[in-house]
Amino acid sequence: MKVFFVGAGPGDPDLLTVKARRILEECQVCVYAGSLVSPEVVGLTPEACELHDSAGMTLEEIETVFLAGLERNIDVIRLHTGDPSIYGAIREQMNILDRLGINYEVVPGVSSFQAAAAALKTELTAPEISQTVILSRTSGRTPMPEKQELAHLARIESTLCLFLSVHKLDEVATELATYYGEDCPVGVVYRASWPDQKVIEGTLNDIATKVTSAGITKTAMIVVGQALARDLPISKLYHRDFSHGYRVAGNDGNGES
Repeated sequence: MKVFFVGAGPGDPDLLTVKARRILEECQVCVYAGSLVSPEVVGLTPEACELHDSAGMTLEEIETVFLAGLERNIDVIRLHTGDPSIYGAIREQMNILDRLGINYEVVPGVSSFQAAAAALKTELTAPEISQTVILSRTSGRTPMPEKQELAHLARIESTLCLFLSVHKLDEVATELATYYGEDCPVGVVYRASWPDQKVIEGTLNDIATKVTSAGITKTAMIVVGQALARDLPISKLYHRDFSHGYRVAGNDGNGES
C-alpha cells in the first residue's frame, strides 16, 4: 500500500502529467482538495472510486483514510492543487505516514504561477532585468517570517509571483511601488487555465482598480516585475556573435561563417 501525493495542476485537465492521469484513472481511494481542484480532474477517477473532499476534513480525519487504505491494502491518492510542494501542507501528512510506516510518493504538477505566466504570454525572467523569480504570499492567518515580509523581498526587484494575496492587492501594489516604481508592469490571473479564466494587466499604479472592477477577490495569481515588459534586452543565447557548446559565433547555421 502506498499514498500518492499527486499534483492536480492549475485546473485544465490537459495540464496533468501523464503519470498523474494514469494514477487517477486507476485509483480506488482519493482525498482531494475540493475547494481548489477542478471537478474535471476529479472526474478522471473511476466511477467506483471512494472520494473524500478534504475541504471539510481535519488532519485526523485524513489520517483515518490513510489507515483504512493500509488495512485494506489499497493505495490512496492525495490530490492537491497545482504542485503539492507549494503551499500544499503535505509535510504534516508525510509525518503521519512516517509514524504509521506507510510508504508514499510525490507526483509533481504544474503550478498556478506557471499557468499564470502562460496566460499572460510572458517570460518570468529577462536578461539584465530579472534572473530571479520569488514565489511568496502576504501575511494572513498564516504569518510571514519577519525577514520574508514583502518589503524585504521587493528590495531586490526580482519577478514576484504572489499566491493567496489578491484580496490585499491595493495594499500590496502600494508597498511594491516604493521599490519597483508605479509604472512597473503587473499581471493578475484569476483561475489560471480554467474555462472562466480572467487576465488583468496593468501597472502597480492602476492594477488594484482594474482587479476590483473585474470583481476578483480570491483564487488569483499576482505577477509583478519589469520582466513582464516587452521592450527589453534580448538573450545572447541565439545571437550570431555568441558561442556556446553547440554553436560557434558567426556560424549562420549552415556550417558557414
